[in-house]
Amino acid sequence: MWPCFGIHALLIVAVTLSPTTATAWSENDVTEEDIYPPLWDFAPGNLLDFPIKDNKIVINAWNYRERLGVYKVLLKSSAKYFSAFGPQNSGNILWGLPLQHGWQFRTGRLADPSHATSCGYESGNLLCQSVRSWWSCMNYYLSVIPFLGAVEAGLFGQLPHEIEILPPEEQREDFCYSVSDCRSRMPKLLDGWTAFFDYLLSTEDKAVCPATISSFKLDDALGLMWKAHVLSIAYALPKFQDRLKYLSKPEENFGEDWSNAVDFIAATHFSTDLLTTNKFQAFLPQRMLVEGDVIPSISDFTRQQNKVLFALRALHKANKWTGGLLLKLWQKSMSTEAGRKIGRKLIEILTSSQQLDLMEI
Repeated sequence: MWPCFGIHALLIVAVTLSPTTATAWSENDVTEEDIYPPLWDFAPGNLLDFPIKDNKIVINAWNYRERLGVYKVLLKSSAKYFSAFGPQNSGNILWGLPLQHGWQFRTGRLADPSHATSCGYESGNLLCQSVRSWWSCMNYYLSVIPFLGAVEAGLFGQLPHEIEILPPEEQREDFCYSVSDCRSRMPKLLDGWTAFFDYLLSTEDKAVCPATISSFKLDDALGLMWKAHVLSIAYALPKFQDRLKYLSKPEENFGEDWSNAVDFIAATHFSTDLLTTNKFQAFLPQRMLVEGDVIPSISDFTRQQNKVLFALRALHKANKWTGGLLLKLWQKSMSTEAGRKIGRKLIEILTSSQQLDLMEI
């Protein structure tokens, strides 16, 4: 019986999470103001825009603007590799990372959930990212670690100064702060991100010479990026279980459901360019879930947002019920480029009917 339930869960997720779903935004719905993360224009765009102290570039990763700046530097430095996939760097697959972070900031998920401090609140320091925030801590491994992987790979060339990441005021042992520190404490994790940037650099000569047949393959780049992404989440999840206690039960479930879904999304080499990610995020909850929120009947959420939460919960339960076998079967079916292409085509077919009601699947 469970395989049928598992397939139903996958169908639900395929439909609701697809950027091409019938109720998704059109390109005209995405305004210039909405398309970038909050405060994107105010984030540092170059490494030398960060403070320099004692011959070190000092980055406060617990300040939203500065962590956003880390992403901005990554996007700018990798732009040439994605020039063939969209104008103004819109085809860069790293957009998924800062856009997710911007969604977290906009929805209050980076603030101190214990309310012991005013970190992240308008009444205090709005740009502060709390070390007690599960979302902020998880995101550290999808911002600072990729950045240090890029440093190790040489994406920024020969740097005039060392990089220093400032630690939080508490729980300092949960993070690493330099290439050497991360290399000694979590080498496999750093290897994943360094491999992604190594791949980009390996295609540089071909990327800047249009007369040459490019060695860059978007599917390969997506595969390496998603592999590193999954490694980051797998490493961080057990480390930050204690942060979940500050969240409501519905928000805790959503965080874990979302982390589980990433494994399924990663297997398809889902494209995380600017426009696709923006369409995708329209379906995510635009505030934190609180006690009393019952999926899929949260009154101030859209029908589609309720469906997404329902789908994520169903998929997580199905995967747990099968002891992870559902994910393994999905990954096996997505293990070739042809399989992934079929999988993405299936999503397009599933989303072509406007009459499809996911709650009845």
